[in-house]
Amino acid sequence: MGLVNQEAIKQFQFLMEEVDEPLKNTFQNVHQGYPTETLARFLKARDLNVSKAHKMLIDCLQWRIQNEIDNILSKPIIPADLYRNVRDSQLIGLSGYSREGVPVIAVGVGLSTFDKASVNYYVQSHIQLNEYRDRVILPSATQKHGRHIGTCVKVLDMTGLKLSALNQIKLLTVISTIDDLNYPEKTDTYYIVNVPYIFSACWKVVKPLLQERTRRKIQVLQGCGRDELLKIMDYASLPHFCKKEGSGSSRHSGIGVGDNCFSLDHSFHQELYNYVKRQAEAMESIAPIKEGSFHVKFPEPDPKDAKIARTIETEFHKFENQNGRRKS
Repeated sequence: MGLVNQEAIKQFQFLMEEVDEPLKNTFQNVHQGYPTETLARFLKARDLNVSKAHKMLIDCLQWRIQNEIDNILSKPIIPADLYRNVRDSQLIGLSGYSREGVPVIAVGVGLSTFDKASVNYYVQSHIQLNEYRDRVILPSATQKHGRHIGTCVKVLDMTGLKLSALNQIKLLTVISTIDDLNYPEKTDTYYIVNVPYIFSACWKVVKPLLQERTRRKIQVLQGCGRDELLKIMDYASLPHFCKKEGSGSSRHSGIGVGDNCFSLDHSFHQELYNYVKRQAEAMESIAPIKEGSFHVKFPEPDPKDAKIARTIETEFHKFENQNGRRKS
């Protein structure tokens, strides 16, 4: 960090020394032993404005307390019969690590349906994945490489993206707002692959609306992105939908269970499921937990994010109307 950043960090640290004990306690779960780096993330998210970054962090800590986020990995928030359904329709998984030790998270945007459970369960599941990343995966990577690793990269697969994605915009806006406000600057780069025409058309309109900091993080790659991604990770860490041109992320594409990081049988999901199960059993021995009782209050989206969501919806409708005229 430069001199200006160091001074901002000192001011931020001074302000955080004044907060009450409950906020300090939950802050420990946020910084995981790296408070300075965490303050830097919040500063970066607010363009180095100490006052705004401080408010953002305090709001985040209060949100964690109000919604019991610190306990989310010890609560069976998703009933057993819904766990597989949620994972099966929200395609996300850890495919491996970059050569620098940064986790590679794959997301099947195009084929995710979010139709097997309520919005609450998807939001809770997403937060649970975030917390598992921040409290288990990243500390493990940090210990392994002997240096702080506090971010990930995401590979977004657009295979199968259709106009029906409009039905997901509200949910995705809620999830992205939670990430923006409470998990800022946790993703270094978003690599977008297997891009259909409908995405390309929307991207041309949406891109200028994004902040420059966000635009720099997004890379739209040719085809499945394999050649570009191999510059930063080994073949074994490529998401399964990037390993062969045109393979996509279909569940019927012949990908083995061991390769498909979206599968509940993949080692990542097995480890996550078992981790939460063990934590829940330990907590249950102290105090009974009502299954499915966890609900997160949805935040209000930033006006800029709401505008982007409306723009995407408008562009999708334009595309739908053009298709309708062509068919006529």
